Amino acid sequence: MNPASPFTRSSLIDAETIHAARLDGELLRSGKSWRVIDLFAGAGGLTLGFTEAFGHTFQSVWANDFNSYAVNTYNENFGNHCTLGDIVSILEDPAVTIPDADIVIGGPPCQGFSLLNKNRENDPRKQLWRPFLEVVKRSGAEMFVMENVPQLLDSLEYEEIIEAASADGFMTASAILCAADYGVAQRRFRAFIIGSKFSDPATVFPPKRTHYNPNNAINRPLFKSDAVYVDHPQRWVSVRDVIGDLQPPEGTEIRDEPPPYDIHFGRNPTAKSIARYKAVPDEGMNRFDLQRRAPELTPDCWIRKTSGGTDLFGRLWWDRPAFTIRTEFYKPEKGRYLHPSQHRPITHREAARIQSFPDSFRFTGTKIEIARQIGNAVPPLLTSRIADCAYALLINRDNQLHDGQIYTTETQRHHGARQEPQYQP
Repeated sequence: MNPASPFTRSSLIDAETIHAARLDGELLRSGKSWRVIDLFAGAGGLTLGFTEAFGHTFQSVWANDFNSYAVNTYNENFGNHCTLGDIVSILEDPAVTIPDADIVIGGPPCQGFSLLNKNRENDPRKQLWRPFLEVVKRSGAEMFVMENVPQLLDSLEYEEIIEAASADGFMTASAILCAADYGVAQRRFRAFIIGSKFSDPATVFPPKRTHYNPNNAINRPLFKSDAVYVDHPQRWVSVRDVIGDLQPPEGTEIRDEPPPYDIHFGRNPTAKSIARYKAVPDEGMNRFDLQRRAPELTPDCWIRKTSGGTDLFGRLWWDRPAFTIRTEFYKPEKGRYLHPSQHRPITHREAARIQSFPDSFRFTGTKIEIARQIGNAVPPLLTSRIADCAYALLINRDNQLHDGQIYTTETQRHHGARQEPQYQP
């Protein structure tokens, strides 16, 4: 490396130093790389944040998902090494060899914890963290990143995960992060657990926020070490920032043309649906405004439901982040998915941009499957900040090993800081 590089200093490197170096392109010039395995990978939102597309140098060497369309999309973008199949069955096959890796990342299916799942108490999907940790063990990885819904951190399974990881020699830290705090045009909250065998991950995780809610004052700490934000944070990224340049969609099918307009298409709404869209013309309106302005167009079930569901049939604001983009974002009756000014739901391209996918990312499959890939993904821009933390831990370890020392901390293995964003809507 360049002798002037901050990575050659004897002092420990923090995630914000890595963040700044990444934005300057220095990580791409460093020649340093580590091997990554992505489980329950979907389209690869987690992987993407660890790659060159976001200034990182991690290399994906193996991945797995049970959805063939998602596997095809992953392989289209990262190379032909995503394996289709049930991870439990794969691990039971004696012919399968898990490749060596430095870090395993992934999001075991979250429906078992989700508040949207009415049968979550006995849902077997809550136990898929077990094969995740088995892959960590077989790959020899000394780090892992597990992602899930915020409810994970208040579950019995979370305690079991921490105990199992500790038994395998991992120190852990966990946090709930808001994607908007890291430059994503979306108020999406996700839980992360980061584990490391060689150092305390709480020294670098959770990452400092890079963006702030302009409606809230930034609390300036007494000491820089207490800062929640990086130096000179930016305002939250808005819907206008990421989709404002797009022309109105054309047609109703995927088009054979360069992005962004390949998956920027509309639907065939009924006359009643169009009338409903026009009945809530202003930003921020929702089903209650529809009922107030056009009760004859309001479904009876909405009229009977007098509370909750304030995002149903909601129109986005131009100058705010979106709410969570789910798999059926093309159905406004499912959430706040109406375009801020046009009388239609958002398109696949708009949803992908709100999720922070670059236009160069290639989605494959049917319209419904691509929507599922987009909605299920972890925003890669958020993932890139997790990768900053992983890079800092790994580069510190490698620097210390190069000096003939092993980097450790005096901190005992623990759950880490359960830091949640202090968000005020």
